[in-house]
Amino acid sequence: MKAFIIDRYGKNDGIRVGEMPDPEVRVDDVLIQIHAASINPLDFKIRDGAFKLILPYRLPLILGNDLAGVVIRVGSQVRRFKPGDEVYARPDKNRIGAFAEFISIREDSVALKPKRLTMEEAASIPLVGLTAWQALIERANLRKGQKVLIHAGSGGVGTFAIQLAKHLGATVATTTSTANLEWVARLGADIVIDYKKDDFETIVRDCDMVLDTLGGATLEKSLRVLKPGGKLIGIAGPPDPEFAKEIESSWFVKLVMRILSYRIRRKARRHHVTYSFLFMRASGDQLREIAALIDSGAIRPVVDRVFPFESTKEAVAYVEKGRAKGKVVVKVK
Repeated sequence: MKAFIIDRYGKNDGIRVGEMPDPEVRVDDVLIQIHAASINPLDFKIRDGAFKLILPYRLPLILGNDLAGVVIRVGSQVRRFKPGDEVYARPDKNRIGAFAEFISIREDSVALKPKRLTMEEAASIPLVGLTAWQALIERANLRKGQKVLIHAGSGGVGTFAIQLAKHLGATVATTTSTANLEWVARLGADIVIDYKKDDFETIVRDCDMVLDTLGGATLEKSLRVLKPGGKLIGIAGPPDPEFAKEIESSWFVKLVMRILSYRIRRKARRHHVTYSFLFMRASGDQLREIAALIDSGAIRPVVDRVFPFESTKEAVAYVEKGRAKGKVVVKVK
């Protein structure tokens, strides 16, 4: 099958198209013919080797972290799906490979795609939808009447998180560029901050939660807008000791993560709030709940551009520039 592959880590080597063996189908796997896949910052971070300490992939590696397609075969123990089902998924972190014609995924990572969406729209949802769900609902337990700050509201995670937080009844603040102020307000943001003109920490106060997608100085400044007991959840790092436990790291990796996150965890304690790192996990059950929300009209996908499959490398480069509004998708079939 055709696939987009990296042979070694590093920007200079980039991504190439090549032939790879068809995926093996285990007893609890679903074999999917991919119709569309979407690009995420995680893809070029993996390409660059940013996660090689915690995600030791075997090279050559097929990139791609979410997709939509049609089931063409199922393993002997699969009960939820049959050939012909239209599905969407975020593969388990150890079995990525959506930039290809086929993929084999564990049954419990897959869900029927939202009925009202095209394949391209459905492919834009899994990674950002699961990230927002696990941050806002699972970890922060965001409730009606609470306040949340979502950084980078026009990005893939941001556009979904704004809509989900509004559905939960929260007051939503977000940061974005001047060009996108009205657009993110239409998504549901109550307070829209132009990061090019204003400092968010002078405008927002007493948040119950901050979802940080940027890291660095933004992460530390976010501590100041939380009320006591608030939660700062970061998806750009640094990884923390709890994450090291989740992925059953070696003692050395656990030590590295403890050191990397020591500064932000210490500052969080001084502000009487908590910091945690979120690396989204695959979940077919949560994707089913997300599909129900989408089919009810509560959340809509935001797709910036659709590239042909042969232009996957260009699609990744486009996302890497950081100017996409919502998600960028490649049409595979």
